[in-house]
Amino acid sequence: MKPSTSAWPMVSRTLAAILGGYAFTYAFTYAFTAFLARLLPLTAQDALVVATLPAFVIYPLAILWAFACHSATRAWLGMALAAPLALVGFWPQLMRVLA
Repeated sequence: MKPSTSAWPMVSRTLAAILGGYAFTYAFTYAFTAFLARLLPLTAQDALVVATLPAFVIYPLAILWAFACHSATRAWLGMALAAPLALVGFWPQLMRVLA
């Protein structure tokens, strides 16, 4: 791999890692937390805390994945997976606003 003379690929990966990773983690955690909090046999507060804990693993993994991708485009495409997750997570709020 020849060295790039432009800083754009590194800037793009950094933005994908920070912003895309945050969006991915937020969307995943929002959808997953609501689902898992209802399944756990704990009090509501404890179930919410336990269901939110995977976000502390998902965000660093998303950052590492953005830098491990072969190209910055692939990193952005992977982070774009947050859009359907966000739609699923925010579906009840969307239905309430549209109704």
